[in-house]
Amino acid sequence: MPKRILVTGVGSAPGFDLARSLQQLGCKVLGADADPHAAGLLLPEVTAHILPSAVDAAYRAALLRPCAKARPDAVLSTVERELPRMVALRRPLADLGVTTWLPDRDAVAACGDKARFAVVLAEHGVPTPRTVLPDELDRAPDGPLVVKPRHGQGAKGVHVCQTRKQARVLCELIPAPIVQEHVRGQEFTADCLVDRAGRASVVLRYRLLVKGGLAVVSRTFTDPDAEEHVRAALAATGVTGACCVQGFIRDDVEGPGRVVITEANARVAGGFPASVAAGADYVGQYLRGLFRQDIDHSRLTYKPDITLTRYVETLTSSEGTTR
Repeated sequence: MPKRILVTGVGSAPGFDLARSLQQLGCKVLGADADPHAAGLLLPEVTAHILPSAVDAAYRAALLRPCAKARPDAVLSTVERELPRMVALRRPLADLGVTTWLPDRDAVAACGDKARFAVVLAEHGVPTPRTVLPDELDRAPDGPLVVKPRHGQGAKGVHVCQTRKQARVLCELIPAPIVQEHVRGQEFTADCLVDRAGRASVVLRYRLLVKGGLAVVSRTFTDPDAEEHVRAALAATGVTGACCVQGFIRDDVEGPGRVVITEANARVAGGFPASVAAGADYVGQYLRGLFRQDIDHSRLTYKPDITLTRYVETLTSSEGTTR
């Protein structure tokens, strides 16, 4: 029987593409999102569910309700803020026969809290941008700065400024902000799959064109130094399952400091189809790991110099008021 998978966050690229990829592998997909107009809810043959935001008190009951009724085989979250709630729901979901594959609480916190992430990487000697909280702005590095939400996804609320004074103003406007040095270089993402024994496969891709935080043009590449730093970040955070790591390769630096890791996410990245296009059986092996089968890391190798360009497509049109 085909597996029935509940995918949350189908209104954004990670959830949308994961839902469609699972369908292509023969899975029956239940799509969930807090936005009733989320594109993934309109995918053909997807059973749509509207959930409240992860910060809503009703989230727990709202997630368990369709799981109790529809009894999916597993649930996969692609929303950063959902992950702590999901970790707390592992036992109730298991009691309903719903499988999850989630990192532990510390790993979720290290990836979901960008201030914590900077501390964890610094403690493990992994190069990452110098990071301060608003009340530590006097310790911020000189030069261009980045102000961003401490808990964020999809580059929402990220701003670059030139001075500490400007950063101070931005900190008044952005909820729970952090301030980092602005790193210049070639931006990249690593699509990673870490099995339950801690062995990781890493697919590197340049973010050649980024819009709204999403890499709309990606090209795979190989770089032993970048791969080593990605693996170090994975080990430092302790994240497992499908995840992604972002960073920069600085052209003006050789040796230590050439690669800087900026963040990690305990979910699939929005641009993971580029890794699939390059030959990595990313979603297929993710499914194997989800259901406690051995991951075949030899099927996660990939070709460099494969470029993937995303585009906007029309899923459906309708007349009158919907939902």
